[in-house]
Amino acid sequence: VQLVESGGGAVQAGSSLRLSCTASELTFRGYTVAWFRQAPGKEREFVAAFRATGTTHYEDSVKGRFAISRDNAKNTAYLQMNSLKPEDTAVYYCAAGRSILSTMMTPSAYGYWGQGTQITVSS
Repeated sequence: VQLVESGGGAVQAGSSLRLSCTASELTFRGYTVAWFRQAPGKEREFVAAFRATGTTHYEDSVKGRFAISRDNAKNTAYLQMNSLKPEDTAVYYCAAGRSILSTMMTPSAYGYWGQGTQITVSS
């Protein structure tokens, strides 16, 4: 199983980026797909999730700016990031797992991870 992220880069504050995460040998249907991020010296933190039930959830600091979506037919998930801020700078990871609501924001609830893609936002 492999999750491959793409779409990272270096942008200025206020810009937009869209990350993609494509799975091979894994069918997203039935899984929660999530995005996490990790800044230097910090723990990996939850950003957004799209549960198999169809509900979406966001970390408070990205609500209204980021949008998670998924295309089960393409086995691809997306993270549209608008109004980027310098504090969004991190390595972004996609993850898939059969998490339940109470563990959705916990990295250990996910069994499959991408390699990460760097997002750098300059002021």
